[in-house]
Amino acid sequence: MSQQRVRIVTALRSQLEAGLLQLSIAATIVIAAAGVVIGLLSGSMSIVFDGLFSSIDAVVTVVTLVVARLLASEGNHRFQYGYWHLEPLVLALNSSVLVLLCGYAFLNAVQGLMTGGHALRFDMGVVYAAVVAAICFSMVFYLRRANERIESELIGLEVQSWLISGVITLALLIAFGGAMLIKGTPFEYLTPYVDPAVLAVLAPAVVLAPLRTARQAFAEIFLITSKEMDGDVQAAAAAAVAKHGFISFKSYAVEVGRARFIEIAFLVPGDRVGSVGDFDAIRHEIADELGGTGPEQWLTIVFTGDPDLV
Repeated sequence: MSQQRVRIVTALRSQLEAGLLQLSIAATIVIAAAGVVIGLLSGSMSIVFDGLFSSIDAVVTVVTLVVARLLASEGNHRFQYGYWHLEPLVLALNSSVLVLLCGYAFLNAVQGLMTGGHALRFDMGVVYAAVVAAICFSMVFYLRRANERIESELIGLEVQSWLISGVITLALLIAFGGAMLIKGTPFEYLTPYVDPAVLAVLAPAVVLAPLRTARQAFAEIFLITSKEMDGDVQAAAAAAVAKHGFISFKSYAVEVGRARFIEIAFLVPGDRVGSVGDFDAIRHEIADELGGTGPEQWLTIVFTGDPDLV
């Protein structure tokens, strides 16, 4: 694929990514506002938690949209490698804030259970949960289908956030519906505990996904190379050594967001004779084995006869 075609494909991918993020932002803002307002009116802290979760997600998604547009550019004299490093920073910020929110919600729920719970209007909660759950799962389906074409980590994070929100509101729907059913029964005394109990269960459950995202994001921020990527580079370089009669090699690889930075130095025998075209052919061979060339893969391959340079 030519460099011009690669740039066109990258630009189209970024445009689709930006459009999906804009749709996600609009839907998230509507749900966040509804969650906070209805949660306060009904007296449900779990609905307020759902609204705050969506509010934070909306703010970070706006930042994500800005980053997505920057990733489509080629950088400048100050950011000569582009803006790839911003992607894991956004993911780390998003996931860290969500982890803190879940921790606060869990402590608030425990306090509510210890102080006897509180009364709330379950009818408003049921209507809210039913509508929002339908919206959330619709967004999950739509964004996941659209992301099959571009395989964006940013859109993948949005899918994850919508799925979490959908699970939260579905659990609220089940809990509030159950609370309405036990009204007028000998178990009615349990209704004040329903809201904090639901929140106490949901907060630890939803924290797992942002914890995984945070772990991956911070690994990229600290330039920790994954075993899978290191294995792929080592295998490609070892195959080149065996095929072309090199003495040894040294490789360095790291993944930052969707960008891959790979450096390989081959130690060439002193009597090895080859033209620039021969070595370029080897470079293309290794590049193809590692996924081809493009703006998202920075591949540097050096051939030297000096052992101190390998």
